[in-house]
Amino acid sequence: MTVKPYGAWESPIDAGTAASHDGRPDYVGRVGDELWWVAPRPDEGGRATLMRRGVEGDERTVLPAPWNVRSRVIEYGGLPWAGTERPGGGPLVVFVNFADQRLYAYEPDGPDGPRPLTPVSGTGGGLRWVDPVILLDRGEVWCVMEEFTGESPTDVRRVVAAVPLDGSAAERRGAVRELSDDRHRFVTGPRLSPDGRRVAWIAWDHPRMPWDGTELRLAEVGEDGVFHDARTLLGGPAESVAQTEWAADGTLLVATDRSGWWNLYRVDPDKGTPAPLRPLEEEFAGPLWRIGQRWFTPLDSGLIAVVHGRGATTLGILDPETGDLVDAPGPWTEWAPTVAVCGTRVTGVAASPRTAYEVVELDTRTGRTRVVGSAHDDPVDPVYYPEPQIRIFTGPGGREIHAHVYPPHNPDVIAPADELPPYVVWAHGGPTSRSPLVLDLEIAYFTSRGIGVAEVNYGGSTGYGREYRERLREQWGVVDVEDCAAVARALAGEGTADPERLAVRGGSAGGWTTAASLATTDVYACGTVIYPVLDLTEWVFDTHDFESQYLESLVGPREEVQARYRDRSPVNHAERITGPFLLLQGLDDVICPPVQAERLIAAMAGRGVPHAYIAFEGEGHGFRRADTMRRALEAELSLYAQTFRIDRPDIPVLELKQ
Repeated sequence: MTVKPYGAWESPIDAGTAASHDGRPDYVGRVGDELWWVAPRPDEGGRATLMRRGVEGDERTVLPAPWNVRSRVIEYGGLPWAGTERPGGGPLVVFVNFADQRLYAYEPDGPDGPRPLTPVSGTGGGLRWVDPVILLDRGEVWCVMEEFTGESPTDVRRVVAAVPLDGSAAERRGAVRELSDDRHRFVTGPRLSPDGRRVAWIAWDHPRMPWDGTELRLAEVGEDGVFHDARTLLGGPAESVAQTEWAADGTLLVATDRSGWWNLYRVDPDKGTPAPLRPLEEEFAGPLWRIGQRWFTPLDSGLIAVVHGRGATTLGILDPETGDLVDAPGPWTEWAPTVAVCGTRVTGVAASPRTAYEVVELDTRTGRTRVVGSAHDDPVDPVYYPEPQIRIFTGPGGREIHAHVYPPHNPDVIAPADELPPYVVWAHGGPTSRSPLVLDLEIAYFTSRGIGVAEVNYGGSTGYGREYRERLREQWGVVDVEDCAAVARALAGEGTADPERLAVRGGSAGGWTTAASLATTDVYACGTVIYPVLDLTEWVFDTHDFESQYLESLVGPREEVQARYRDRSPVNHAERITGPFLLLQGLDDVICPPVQAERLIAAMAGRGVPHAYIAFEGEGHGFRRADTMRRALEAELSLYAQTFRIDRPDIPVLELKQ
């Protein structure tokens, strides 16, 4: 076994390998007896395609390049496709194409290619669609329509709409029927009752985010196909309804956090009184970042497939009559919010610390689980994967901080006995989100080279109840920074990490936490800031509609605490940043636009602090192209190598300006 300093280890997990395995399958669904899902293609320009698994187990790509199945509604998108079996056989699918955001219909077993169903609008962000439901008997697809009415990102309206399947609206906006009014700023897709007489959906308004408070809306479906007598059945400013589905008996199944945890309830649509199905201090839903996410779905038998857990998630089968809950067997520690059923089979997307996300099926008759799509394939020997530690640290005031610690690990190398490893603290995005306990080759890229990683689910993260995520209310840039620093100091204090070689990194909201940490603490020697928020005062005008008033809860009412917006913005405290940093930015990012990054770089000019700024054309919020991710990873490693004085001749040297 070779003895080498931490950070200088050789590893078979190169940046190209990590990049080519980025992304995950998502949005599973059943089309007849076939299983379908969306799959990423980082090596094909970062597009997403539809996959189908036939009854014989064959796995096929439905749409070749350049088709890209992805919605931009609220910029984070959501469920971009729906499918059904046509009378006489053969599937019909409807999907959103990313490039033009039009809805397309496609019969993959037929002779023709996809045909457009919706028109193009040249106003602002145009016309966009998400969360479709195909209704063959009506000859329509019902979904959320997002329509820009002006050039500003906030000149936008959203309604539930009906699009003709015959293509008559492909060039004519007037052929699209609006089913709901636009009194609410945000809506989810419609859920039609079993008898077709009622429809339910979720709505909310600024300044609330969907995890703050939403309303479960219910309406009658008239003979004209339009919603009538719409009313709020459940929810409000301090209650987050995350999902609703109809049960076979005509009642509604609802995930709401009225108890402080997202639990499941049955709701009589006439009375509106919710009855808990299995009260637990764990989550049966999560933050509605994307429209059409599904944490649960009913089976024909009346049982309910649920994704649930505390911190981690698992797939379970809930008996709503008895409250019995039985979890699926298997090694998976994280199930994504996408669930589909076909008879007694339940399908989801799951991962573990040893496997990336794959499509997994549970047979409720036998209790057996198996991988049925996008199967994990080890690109290198798994002995190079890190072994995570689930940790709880103590923060200011004695509060608990949840984290996953990944020590350096490489079976071929050991470090000198008198050396402590460098560590990078990872702050997740959101910030109303969390880091899952799954195999991430980007983490393995560093740990297999002798650099430890600590993922911090700081106060404000989801998965631990409403009280935990409310810790960040008006405290963004304070609690998240304190919690990350507390974990870093604890690792150094216990002798796990070298206190002189600590770094911090994060993207989006994690980029904010990283920049704020560099500006307000002396814990870190350097940092990697990825498509960040940097200027709170201007970000509310720079960003998109969905998050344009997010800071009202994260920081406080802007008109009342303007000084707080200025004081917490890292761009206003560039003189406090004394450590080297790398700033990575997508030039097509409409959520955290490049102007934010450019302001910080301008403020750092001539200050003598080593830094680098790399901007990527064609990339938005969240890098999707393999070549982008490869370059970003190598640049990040070079930053650490230069700062921590590690010899890494195998990667391009990042040029640091001062």
